[in-house]
Amino acid sequence: MRFGPRILVAGVVAAALVPALTVSALADPGTGRAQVGDTTSPVEAKRVDRVPTPKLGWYKCYDYAECATVRLPLDYDDPKGATTEIAVLRVKARNAKKRIGSLFVNPGGPGGQGTALAYGAPDIFGADVLDRFDVVGFDPRGVGFSSNVTCFKSAREQTLAMTGMQVPFPVGAKEQAAYIKSGKALGKGCSTTGKPLSGSMSTAEAARDMDVLRRAVGDKKLSYLGFSYGTALAQYYANMFPDRLRVMVADGVLNPVSWAGTRATGGQLLDDRLKSADGSYKALKEMLVRCGKAGKKRCSFAAYGDPVKNFDVLAKRLKAKPVEIEGAKITYADLVAGILGLLYYPDGYLSVDPSLTDLWKATSPKVEAKEAEAARHALATRIAQRRAEVAQQKKSAANVLAKGFPYDNGLDALSGVLCTDGAHPRKAGDWPALTAASDKRAPYFGSGWGWSTVQCARDGWTVRDEDAYTGPFNRRTSAPVLFVGDYYDPATNYDDAVSSSKLLPGSRLLSSDSWGHTAYGTSACVTGAVETYLVSGKLPPAGKVCVGDVQPFAKDPGAALKPRGQADASAMAAGHGAKLPAVATRLPSSVLLGTR
Repeated sequence: MRFGPRILVAGVVAAALVPALTVSALADPGTGRAQVGDTTSPVEAKRVDRVPTPKLGWYKCYDYAECATVRLPLDYDDPKGATTEIAVLRVKARNAKKRIGSLFVNPGGPGGQGTALAYGAPDIFGADVLDRFDVVGFDPRGVGFSSNVTCFKSAREQTLAMTGMQVPFPVGAKEQAAYIKSGKALGKGCSTTGKPLSGSMSTAEAARDMDVLRRAVGDKKLSYLGFSYGTALAQYYANMFPDRLRVMVADGVLNPVSWAGTRATGGQLLDDRLKSADGSYKALKEMLVRCGKAGKKRCSFAAYGDPVKNFDVLAKRLKAKPVEIEGAKITYADLVAGILGLLYYPDGYLSVDPSLTDLWKATSPKVEAKEAEAARHALATRIAQRRAEVAQQKKSAANVLAKGFPYDNGLDALSGVLCTDGAHPRKAGDWPALTAASDKRAPYFGSGWGWSTVQCARDGWTVRDEDAYTGPFNRRTSAPVLFVGDYYDPATNYDDAVSSSKLLPGSRLLSSDSWGHTAYGTSACVTGAVETYLVSGKLPPAGKVCVGDVQPFAKDPGAALKPRGQADASAMAAGHGAKLPAVATRLPSSVLLGTR
């Protein structure tokens, strides 16, 4: 789902979005039996259907892909008014004779580029998908190659305003005050300078754009695969256009009711509803427990005692006093953010173990000086390597605007969705107390996730999208939605996959004991089931539980996996002013411990 670290909003359900009472009989691709489904509401249908079908002027781009841009209404209630440009990229089906249609994909975020995920399709998806579908990705409005939202007038103004947010999350009163100040500046900037685009970036608008694009590529019904925040887009589309689905897969699930909030929960932090922090803590604790059981031969951190207890000791050491390592300072927030980043990957434990071991040696008074010095050098080398990687990524993917200096709109874009989709607390000054309470529920990670939405506080963020969708989220769709959740996902809590599958009638839940963020590509079982459903419409059996291909510290842990979405997309960035995100779009910004 989301951020780096950060995350959504809106208010009252408009009468125009109340579901129509009419229903239609449609086939269930999983069983072949007729399924009674809801229909798109007349008002929602009018919004999108009166927009003329765009003619996509496809042209060859980036060696094997095709690109196009299209202008769509900024406000679907005013289809002849202002527009915004949307970028689209496709990789055509390899077997034209067996082609089913287009498969729309979204990597998450908010702020992830669908164009980048589609471009990486040859390295991500299996042969059946690549043979049978044109893989299509679009950059949601405000993002990437689409018209960019910018909440500050210049890179200089942005940099000065954001100085307080140059930490993974704030620790202590001084950092918290600076973080709040920058968060409010971002909220106010997006509510003024960022308009009108910032007020037209809700997930509902992306769903409307996708429905028009579905028509533009010639598909009568939508085939869709979304990861992380892309599962929110999936569920918004499914509920806004319930009779327009062919197949839909949501992997790494966000519960849309928690995402949007209700009258009862609107005053809570977003993550107190989503509980990503709980998923992060669950994954870390289980990994450390397995480390202890494996012993020091397979997990070096176990050599110093109970890994669960010692992680807490290490965290307290850094909270009391950051450690200086060859000119680099490692703080408590760096530790938490760095470990969270590693938990995003199935084989992240291979870096968690040596990183914690070296940090323990570097900070423990009982370790011999020579051994501690070697550990400090190893940490310094790892940090330097990661910083070099980040610098190169920024250099190759810099969004160079006409202003003459790089303007990174990543946080602007994320916030444009995050703060417009759902409800958030009123005062930014309440965040210290709220995040402290979150930490008690989910140690270490409660603050990290909680602080990611401070810019959405209502005393800073005032822009609204009057056409944002806030429910209902229990429509009966023309085809079942396949929800995929893995037990140890550190970003999208497995519980949300369970609750979302119960919310949407006729849907199916596929579970896996996989590690990392999202399950497709981490388990042959999950990957096969997802691709079978996309191609044939056949669902996996109810109650199916898959096994992750990689298991931490096992005698035979499985093959290390290439993180999905890490295909070389540098060609897309070169000279084209777009920021290319990883598919795991909620990675923290910390460069600690070799976080990828």
